Amino acid sequence: MIGNCFRALKRGKRRKNKAEQSHEQVISTKKFSYNSLRSATGDFHPSSKIGGGGYGVVYKGVLRDGTEVAIKSLSVESKQGTKEFMTEIDMISNVRHPNLVQLVGCCVEGNHRILVYEFLKNNSLASSLLGSKSKYVDLDWPKRAAICRGTASGLAFLHEETQPNIVHRDIKASNILLDENFSPKIGDFGLAKLFPDNVTHVSTRVAGTVGYLAPEYALLGQLTKKADVYSFGVLMLELISGKSSSKAAFGDNLLVLVEWIWKLKEENRLLDIVDPELTSYHKNEVLRFIKVALFCTQKVSHHRPTMKQVVEMLSKRVHLNDKALTEPGVFRWHSKATSVSSLDETSTSQAKNPYGTSNYFSGSDIVTEMLPR
Repeated sequence: MIGNCFRALKRGKRRKNKAEQSHEQVISTKKFSYNSLRSATGDFHPSSKIGGGGYGVVYKGVLRDGTEVAIKSLSVESKQGTKEFMTEIDMISNVRHPNLVQLVGCCVEGNHRILVYEFLKNNSLASSLLGSKSKYVDLDWPKRAAICRGTASGLAFLHEETQPNIVHRDIKASNILLDENFSPKIGDFGLAKLFPDNVTHVSTRVAGTVGYLAPEYALLGQLTKKADVYSFGVLMLELISGKSSSKAAFGDNLLVLVEWIWKLKEENRLLDIVDPELTSYHKNEVLRFIKVALFCTQKVSHHRPTMKQVVEMLSKRVHLNDKALTEPGVFRWHSKATSVSSLDETSTSQAKNPYGTSNYFSGSDIVTEMLPR
């Protein structure tokens, strides 16, 4: 029997507060009973587990009608779990795009907070590309290029076409899921933030994963869409190199991934980063993808392209203006955990800055960006 996700946890005549009323009005997704999800996962049996993180565990389940689903059960102990849960539903219950994971339904009963998603056969990019050899999947260059383009398309949709716009805040390999055709879908919206049209940045405590954090966000807590652009650039470099940005260190100075690739660029050795597993690829296209990734990871945030521009840069045979490329930004997290949690935003800033422009293409293919965004 399907239960009501948002039934009051305590019976009685208590009036619902505004937050509760707001959630009931906004959320229109299917509601599952806890028992139905227990049955779907074999009582959440360990053999059904397909993933996990700081906020809970993901299980593969089969509904009574035979539909395969991914069931994300949030940790009971996590005080942030309920907030993350409500945020995730708010963000994606009414958002549809081929490169975003589709929410099937949810459940709230007692202490249980559960999200039900479409099941994606090939798990996450982290598992397929960066995981153990036993889980490694042979991703040829056409598949990797398509993953870059699809992820960029999904992010551009969040940044430009949703109302209000959405900044994901945790773009990384484990949050890019792959369907049976290896088409990418962005998942896990628990840390996402809404960006109304008149807001240029949100000052907030840092959330995300080290290795993917834009330096201005990690150091100053100033969140803009360009933080997602930076994370996407790092993700592209991982796809091309087969190396993890949060684990790998390179050379005698233990450079992080973006530093190492910048060093190779200065030495005219960019193709040295290509994953040895890639035995066949178009050199010019791979070089273009590497340069696009470096544009995305530039130190100064307003030098980075928008995701809409990134989609164009990855989809067309444009000649990139290498002279406009500047050094990447790097954030190092000393003696801290590799993942930091999200907390409430503290303030928003309105658009007051003067306009600026950034050029990414050379010749006739000039794209200018009016700042701030």
